[in-house]
Amino acid sequence: MARWLKISLKVVAAFVILILLTWLAGAFYISRNKKEVLNSILSQLNKNLNGEITATSMEPTLLKGFPGVSVSLNGVLLRDSLWSRHQHDLLKAKDIDVSLNVLSLILGSVNINQITLNDASIYIYTDSSGYSNTSIFKSKSQKPAKAEAKSKSDFAVKKIDFNRVNLVVDNKKRFKLFNFNIDQVQGRLKYPDSGWTGKIKLKTLVNSFAFNTRKGSFLKDKMLEGTLSAHYSKAQEAVILDPEILNIGEHPFKIGAKIDLAKSGFNISIAVDQVLFKEVALLLSPNISSKLLKFGIEKPIDIRGNIIDDGSGKFSDPLIKVGIKVRDNVVRIPAGTLTEANFDGSFTNQDTVGGIIGDENSSIKFHRLTAKYFNAPLKIDTFTVNNLSRPIATGLVTSQFPLTNLNNSIGTNDFEFKNGTANLSLYCKADIDNFRFTKPVVSGKIQVANADILYVPRKLHLVKSALNINFNQNDLSIQNGHFQLGKSILNVDCSIANFANLYYTDPDKILVNLKMHSPQLYLNEFLPFLGPRTTRKKAKSTSSIKTASKELSNVLEVSKMNIRLTVDKAIYDKFMAKNLDADISLRGAGIYLNKISVAHAGGLLSLNGNIIQETGSNLFKINSKISHVSVKDFFYSFDNFGQATITNKNLQGYLSSLVNISGRISHSGKILPRSINGKVVFNLKNAALVNFEPIVKVGKFAFANRNLSDVKINNLDGTLLVKGDKVEIMPMQVNSSALNFNVKGIYALNTGTNVEMDIPLRNPKGDENLTNKERREARMRGIVLHLKAIDDEKGGIKIRWNKDHD
Repeated sequence: MARWLKISLKVVAAFVILILLTWLAGAFYISRNKKEVLNSILSQLNKNLNGEITATSMEPTLLKGFPGVSVSLNGVLLRDSLWSRHQHDLLKAKDIDVSLNVLSLILGSVNINQITLNDASIYIYTDSSGYSNTSIFKSKSQKPAKAEAKSKSDFAVKKIDFNRVNLVVDNKKRFKLFNFNIDQVQGRLKYPDSGWTGKIKLKTLVNSFAFNTRKGSFLKDKMLEGTLSAHYSKAQEAVILDPEILNIGEHPFKIGAKIDLAKSGFNISIAVDQVLFKEVALLLSPNISSKLLKFGIEKPIDIRGNIIDDGSGKFSDPLIKVGIKVRDNVVRIPAGTLTEANFDGSFTNQDTVGGIIGDENSSIKFHRLTAKYFNAPLKIDTFTVNNLSRPIATGLVTSQFPLTNLNNSIGTNDFEFKNGTANLSLYCKADIDNFRFTKPVVSGKIQVANADILYVPRKLHLVKSALNINFNQNDLSIQNGHFQLGKSILNVDCSIANFANLYYTDPDKILVNLKMHSPQLYLNEFLPFLGPRTTRKKAKSTSSIKTASKELSNVLEVSKMNIRLTVDKAIYDKFMAKNLDADISLRGAGIYLNKISVAHAGGLLSLNGNIIQETGSNLFKINSKISHVSVKDFFYSFDNFGQATITNKNLQGYLSSLVNISGRISHSGKILPRSINGKVVFNLKNAALVNFEPIVKVGKFAFANRNLSDVKINNLDGTLLVKGDKVEIMPMQVNSSALNFNVKGIYALNTGTNVEMDIPLRNPKGDENLTNKERREARMRGIVLHLKAIDDEKGGIKIRWNKDHD
């Protein structure tokens, strides 16, 4: 063996033996002088305290601190001088292991290398007046530099370990509560002249991390685990934690901090990549997380943030600033879902610099947002949610897209888009807590061009459609609307006052004022409005846009509508009219014809009434005034009013009439036979009855030599009472070219005809030169036939003598 090696081994052996002897000497000393050492340790700890630290006993634990000497202090209590007032122990430990420097112990002083707390509780308490039990720690008195340097080393603990320690920081004055169940904390410290540095390994459960107990805790029930690099700067009077990875729950966060001991303030920095938005939101206090969770982000995002307290005590909440980066993500908002979303987001609880810190001055912002909203591309420069105590969202939304993008994406198939484009620019302001847009503010416009739209519930297919929809806060208007339904063309202007306020609260109070003009209108193309709504199977969707679409459909059905319609030419089956001017109202299931006038059949028609929509058919009531219309064309246009006895083929002349009737009309627009009831007062001028069966049969019965197939009537006044399938002819005098007669009774469309006729045999041709008075006196002279028209057995009419005539 080489000489140098032998010498080295001897030196090492001697050094080890020296250490063992020193350690044994220290251990022997502690064992023989436990009381004195305990008093010395407590004296060392108490000399800078405004209170007292006590221990019930001390036992040596020799191997724990090797090569130092360790002791275990049992039943340790640390109480400030005002403990009797607040009853909170600053420290209560089952046992504290203390590792002592052997040489300093032999020289008669106590130098503590390591302190380990086991099964302990630390309660740092500040009452509402600002007094804290940490006042137990005295401020050091000023000493000369050498003495200060010497005293610094007296209590330079190099290792601190906490095991199963409950740490509470309870500040009643500033409503703060921090509560940790510390499973393990290991601190390894060094003491350079600038202060101290160290590594701190921790594992702790957060029971409360509340900067304001009135608003709840951050990091509630989360496990913190990791190693922090810390150093204390004398110059800055601050503890600085370098950014290190700290696991919060199951995700790694990079945490850094600066704790200003002079001002009792702090600045905590947080950085995390590829974390779910929901997980981060749940780390925040409930007053913030409850608002953030109204939004959802599907894929992981990157987050940077700071929590700052300047220590001034001016605000009860710390300043929070958070920034997020979202790329190609799916974002859920209260009004639906954004896909392919890209934006930079931010949150702060001090939106106005210098203002208060809290919910009232908080904001969430989305910057440079681009996304697709149900296949419609959106662009928002800045979308802001202000005041989390009553969150209000604002933003300018722009978009341009083909309408076909909306098919199968809006949660309902009430509308189907086949062509067209939409261009929108809307400024929106709405209440987040009621994001169904209760009382929103909307300003801007939507332009629709060349649209091909099918409204499924009414089976209405609109082509070549264009319109400008303008929002003016609560009001809505439609300008330059142009629609084509089949061969019908409509130009539309519309205004809806207070639309936004009533949309969700009272849609049945919405009043639509609609002005329409048409160069040509085919009324049968609008018959779907007479029938009940038809629906298709709804597309599956869990988003709130489905609700919004269903609500829009409901609003269209229940809102009230006033329509002013002018039409150059209106056509319905055989009916054709010109210069139609209509005032119509839609109320629920009712169509109310307030005033309609139209030129038809050489005369004028005016009417009012209503149509009530029902399941099987629709009930209608009509009050009409007919002025000098061609009776032949009039009956032809209305399909002889659902009866076949007297038709347009039997009539000539000009009709004026007052009609007050009710009945039923089918969903296809046909009057249902035998459904009409009411009264018709009429006047016929220059009229003729051509091949009218009851008159022809009378002629065959009693006037074979007279032509009753073409009976001329210069003037005829009459009243008819219509009762289902029966028409009651009120007593009426008929003066014609072939005969004069009186008639009254019941004419039935089925069975039940009973018409009484009194017919003089004299030929009225002989009365042509008489005056009107002479004609009236002469018309019933001579032989008068008293006849009755009744049902035959074959479904027709037969004439017989009226034996019951008085």
